[in-house]
Amino acid sequence: MSCSALAITAALCTAPFHTALAQDQGSAPASAQEGPDAPEDQPVDDEVNTIIVLGARLIDRIDAPEPPLLTLNAEDIAAYGAGSIEELLQALGPQVSSSRGRGGSGGPVILVNGVRISSFRELRSYPPEAIERTEVFSEEVAQRYGYSPDQRVVNFILKDNFSSREIELEYGQPFAGGFSTQEVEGTYLRIDGPSRLNLNVEWENSSPLTEADRDIVQTAGSIPDLATDPDPAQFRSLVADTAGVEATANWTSQLSEGGPNLSLNATYERADTLRFQGLDTVLLNDPAGNSALRSFNEANPLTVDSRSESYSLGSTLNLRAGDWEVTGTLDGTYSDNVSRTQQSIDTSGLVLDAAAGLLPITADLGAFADAAFDESLSDTYTFNALATARGNPIYLPSGDVSVTLRSGYKWNRIESSDTRALASNTQLTRGRVFGGANISIPLTSREEDFLDAIGDLSLNLNAGVDYLSDFGTLQDWTVGLTWGVTENLTLTATHINREVAPSLSQLGNPAIATPNVPVFDIANNQTVLATVISGGNPNLPAQSQSDWKLGLIWELPFIDNATFSFDYYDNHSDDVTNGLPTLTPAIEAAFPRRVTRDATGRLVQLDDRFVTFAERDEKRLQFGLNLSGRIGGGDAARGEQRGRGGERGGQREGERSGQRGGERRGPPNPERMQAMRAMFCEQEPDALLDRFNRALAAQAAGEAPPTDADGQPISIPPRMLQRLAGENGQVDPERFAAIRARICDAEGAQANGSAPQAGGGERAGNRGQSGRGRGMGRMGRFMNRGNDGPPTGRWFFNLDYTLELDNTVLIADGIPRLDLLDGDALSGGGEPRHAVSARGGAFYDGYGMIVSARYTGSSRLGGSALPGSTDLFFGDFMTVSLRSFIDLGRRDSLVEAVPFLKGSRIGFDIDNLFDARQRVVDSNGITPQRYQPFLVDPVGRSFEIEFRKMF
Repeated sequence: MSCSALAITAALCTAPFHTALAQDQGSAPASAQEGPDAPEDQPVDDEVNTIIVLGARLIDRIDAPEPPLLTLNAEDIAAYGAGSIEELLQALGPQVSSSRGRGGSGGPVILVNGVRISSFRELRSYPPEAIERTEVFSEEVAQRYGYSPDQRVVNFILKDNFSSREIELEYGQPFAGGFSTQEVEGTYLRIDGPSRLNLNVEWENSSPLTEADRDIVQTAGSIPDLATDPDPAQFRSLVADTAGVEATANWTSQLSEGGPNLSLNATYERADTLRFQGLDTVLLNDPAGNSALRSFNEANPLTVDSRSESYSLGSTLNLRAGDWEVTGTLDGTYSDNVSRTQQSIDTSGLVLDAAAGLLPITADLGAFADAAFDESLSDTYTFNALATARGNPIYLPSGDVSVTLRSGYKWNRIESSDTRALASNTQLTRGRVFGGANISIPLTSREEDFLDAIGDLSLNLNAGVDYLSDFGTLQDWTVGLTWGVTENLTLTATHINREVAPSLSQLGNPAIATPNVPVFDIANNQTVLATVISGGNPNLPAQSQSDWKLGLIWELPFIDNATFSFDYYDNHSDDVTNGLPTLTPAIEAAFPRRVTRDATGRLVQLDDRFVTFAERDEKRLQFGLNLSGRIGGGDAARGEQRGRGGERGGQREGERSGQRGGERRGPPNPERMQAMRAMFCEQEPDALLDRFNRALAAQAAGEAPPTDADGQPISIPPRMLQRLAGENGQVDPERFAAIRARICDAEGAQANGSAPQAGGGERAGNRGQSGRGRGMGRMGRFMNRGNDGPPTGRWFFNLDYTLELDNTVLIADGIPRLDLLDGDALSGGGEPRHAVSARGGAFYDGYGMIVSARYTGSSRLGGSALPGSTDLFFGDFMTVSLRSFIDLGRRDSLVEAVPFLKGSRIGFDIDNLFDARQRVVDSNGITPQRYQPFLVDPVGRSFEIEFRKMF
């Protein structure tokens, strides 16, 4: 069937959805960046006014053999109650985080309308109301956009037309009091097709919380000897005093009609932090010169005062070069960090007044208040440039071969100095030139009828090479296989092999000695104040990684909008860079030169600089379940569910079909759309109804579609006919009349110069989606509800469970392998074997509530058999949080009484609802001082009140 016929068929399928008609005839050109017209103040009924045309390439969605792990439409997104896209990603949590165990680069890959961006700064302050659709994909898809395969991919499809001004106020504090947080944010956003403008300013503040506010028991050596001395807990911070400001500007525009798109963004950030490290101690001598007492000098609190400022610029250029989609990104950041740490005063002249006993002292401690500061300065420069080209240059009998080429340059420099450093000033520079290619080859295809009995089988190959100016040449390669067993079941297998260099900071950070750091010494079962040396290690080698991932994605056929995923990870690493692990007897035996003890065996110094392990092996299973659905709406809801389910199967078919045929890209032909309008609006309704009835009868009899007077087949999608059919097997005249009225009324509105607004639908010219499923779902909503209808809403449920099968480390040959699941640790405590994250919520008639829970299993940190040593047991625990919100703007009577509340929302959140904390005990059931509950989590149960208004 020709692309033209497919386009008309899909248009007929969604005939009541008229938004694209106005845009096809209008002056605004379709582009790769366009999305659905969806002003926020449109009625719900307008969400159905869209034509979805098969045959246009799906530019703003991801073309990949792997189906999305999670798909959210505008109503789903509203159910999360987020104030920005950044908050939405935080709310999604594990759904957007990789479990590959390699850390990635701190978050998922972010795409906008299927195109990579220079930085998440471009998007993070956008209100979620600007999003038409969100898709989350597995790590394998990242390689198609020039990223490494250890990050999930999140694609945000934006609305075509959207404008908002927003202000958000937040206040939060623990139920136990002690400190509070405040935040004020103002955002402006305008989206006009391919053009976008965003301005955002944010201020946040947090007051301090001290150990005295939580009655923390002080470590031995930090307790005053004199009764008149102040409590040092008042001068030790659990939460620092912080304040920060951020200002961002983002601009995107199409440079010419049908031409490239250019994005520019600039950000300024500043953060100030003041942390108390305790009081300076003064060792007093008696007149004979003998050490007598330790006194605390309240006039000289030891503080760390820090300020960081950063300036960032970024740009993205997206254009078409023949059949290739080319994206170039530039991103640069300059950061300036200053930290000043109070030094101890020189008290060498202080003695006791023998005549007065212990007090007063012969010198006034206040005279020594003006102590010097240790100062740390660090300037960081980063510059990234990357170009990617994506296309389908080869067509095989099984489908298009997808190719992504990437090339780029990265430059980093760190200039630092620290008066506490054990060496001179440091300057580190690294230049990195890299390139690579990713090729996805379809091997079999149901769509192309090529070995279709096997299903959809595709091979993914990825290779890259990096040259680092300070480290030499590194290589990586990946082989992956994706098997679409059925439309609902997809299996994946991926092997990754790559070399990774240590970071500049791991190699060259200056060595800094910090005194009076609380360290738990498991060998002696005590917490001590020791000097800790931190910094880089220039002798670190490159790490070799060899990983396997086996995955399953199952779109459950017996539950609407349900996706189940299963992943098995097997990671092996050689020459692993890590900070010095938790000081267990095994680690001390492996690194004896890193530990200094006095004659009594007391720990006095710990060298915590980076080290290299010989090997590390990790194996884990992860299970995920995502469910969502509509609340209320009766048959309309069921119609939408069928539409969303059909969309999953039809989307990939529509993408592939749209990439072949006579019209590979671009909007549908306006003349063809006008012909469809003429059929509905110029022909006699009775004759047109008769044509639909003949088509319905032919479908029921299994016959070929009837022909019209010109001999052309009357091709109407079966699902549409089924929805139009009444109880007597004929087309329901009332439904038919309603559809015809919508289309013809829309045409009349355009003739009068007033293009109709669109709600939640997809644009015809930029989607290329089959639309049969989604179209019927939207038609179900239209045909089964009145002008207003009952309130509707959304519900969702997400569950992720991780089971650690193996996690071992070989420090060096000849040393027993560490088992992190059974008594050993690299940091903090042992690794829990079980972890569960669950989140469920509902949004109905303007009211929303989300309950989230996170469970962490127990673990153990083993000691030694020597006297005084102990095991540590980290108990399992679960935290539950609650988020609730009300859209006050939907309460008509309230808005009528207080017009200011139009477009406003108020939220109330409770984190850690049951004030749960992990309990840590030794072999005697006693909690060490280092693991006091309020040191583990000083905040506990807390609440936050939010007021948000959109203008």
